[in-house]
Amino acid sequence: MACVLVFNACDPSGAGGISCDALAIASVGAHALPVLTGAYARDTREILDFFEMNEEAVGDQARAIVEDVPPQVIKVGFAGSPENIGVIAELASDYDGVPLVAYMPNLSWWQEEKIDEYLDAFRELLLPQTSILIGHHSTLRRWLLPEWSGEKNPGPRDIAKAAAVMGVPYTLVTGLPLADQHIDNVLATPETVIAHEKFERIEAVFAGAGETLSAALAALLATGLELPEAFSEALNYLDRSLDEGFRPGMGQVIPDRLFWAQSEADDEADDAEDGMHPTGDFFEVPHNETKH
Repeated sequence: MACVLVFNACDPSGAGGISCDALAIASVGAHALPVLTGAYARDTREILDFFEMNEEAVGDQARAIVEDVPPQVIKVGFAGSPENIGVIAELASDYDGVPLVAYMPNLSWWQEEKIDEYLDAFRELLLPQTSILIGHHSTLRRWLLPEWSGEKNPGPRDIAKAAAVMGVPYTLVTGLPLADQHIDNVLATPETVIAHEKFERIEAVFAGAGETLSAALAALLATGLELPEAFSEALNYLDRSLDEGFRPGMGQVIPDRLFWAQSEADDEADDAEDGMHPTGDFFEVPHNETKH
């Protein structure tokens, strides 16, 4: 199986983070090599805090596995700190023939000073080695074009041009609003739009959509698909995941990255049971009656 080296944080809600990467990568036919960069304290509504892992721990995790298992693609989610970005950039430079897929999440939950330091480090150290940069239109616009003064919002090619200045050949811009209640997603270079696909807007607030897309795209590239085909397949995988999304708590909807594992027969059986517990030879778990 193709292997994807993944740098990301632990998200206990399961909405994003390293568990999202592992599920999405496995779902499209590759194997994740997950390297932990830190841990969120969060629920399905919001991120409350973040605890970074030091750069030595991140570097040791990554070096140990890549010296044994060569990755076909490197995927970077939230690195957690400028120091961790430096470690990842150093490792990536040793594997300069391996494509690097970078996803820039929305960091508005973080302290402003830390955001600036993180974005500066990412721009200077990691963007020059990035093969494909992925992010929501508003996130990439604020980061790469903070002084934009045009009458209209910058388009995907404008953002791709700004990324290309730092050495990024391809940029995938998501979440472009269209007039007919659709969302456009555009793969662009400074010169042209390579591909775009629009999907109907789903009336729900999702957590983890961008991480799902970036992980799936990285995995599909690792399996040998060409970029335009991987772009289309990853977006359709995301669309199905969102369509089958669920709300496990009181906050945002989480994509169902294993939608394909639920057959129609399973759905009919679930409807027939109507919430009843199975009987017969099934092992029954006793109630937890601990009083503490």
